[in-house]
Amino acid sequence: MKHTEPSHVFVLAALVAVSPLVAQDFQQDLPSEVSAEPDLATKLANPLASLISMPIQANFDQNYGADDQGEVWRVNVQPVIPISINEDWNIISRTIVPIIEQSNFTDKSRNKSGLGDTVQSVWLSPVDPVKGWIMGVGSAFLLPTATNEVLGGEQWGIGPTVVALRQNGPWTVGFLSNHIWSFAGEEERNSVNATFIQPFITYITKNKTSWYLNSESTFDWQAEQWAAPINFGANQMVKIGDQPLQVGIGTRYWLDSAGSGPEGWGLRLNFVMLFPK
Repeated sequence: MKHTEPSHVFVLAALVAVSPLVAQDFQQDLPSEVSAEPDLATKLANPLASLISMPIQANFDQNYGADDQGEVWRVNVQPVIPISINEDWNIISRTIVPIIEQSNFTDKSRNKSGLGDTVQSVWLSPVDPVKGWIMGVGSAFLLPTATNEVLGGEQWGIGPTVVALRQNGPWTVGFLSNHIWSFAGEEERNSVNATFIQPFITYITKNKTSWYLNSESTFDWQAEQWAAPINFGANQMVKIGDQPLQVGIGTRYWLDSAGSGPEGWGLRLNFVMLFPK
């Protein structure tokens, strides 16, 4: 079983602790026209922004399995749709549908491709920041949409989710978290009791290049194990005709992984279609 020293716990704690400090200390202002109405790059750095978008995120990870031969491509299609309730409140819907291809596993039964399980998050968020903080609370749902039992857990799940962030000048810092428990599903499969933690920091240059650093870590309370990658990369705003896009590339390093999970370095590719009002 793969398991590293729990140094990732200190990394996560440091990211969470530094986020509000960075947001308060870096008070650099963008030009006035940007400050009055956040530009698209700034909105994209905010998971709760009132902006319809279609992110497609491709992740490549390796060294799966007892012999470190397995490779996995996971393409997350994750549409974000804001819904205005009134002038004070929005509902933000984000759906994450993974398309998975597993290959090179010595255990041939794991070499499968298809859909994984879907995570649906819904946040209630005030339109205006509260004391400088943009916040959202709501529910996360786990849907057993996997097309093969190898690609999903065959469990239904639900739990709370929260987002909190600050945006000051070119900086966006904050965190997103959820906890999901399974409440129904195949009795022969493991139940779900997992906490997801994503502290994030983004810096946007004058050329609308977004440099990001985050962790997308999950603690499995059943197995008492972390899956903890650190992600770093850059995304660039571009325009094709009248269609604004964001494209980017990054790398990831696994500080810890559960069971026969990935090790070492991975790759991330980002492609986001934007539909501003």
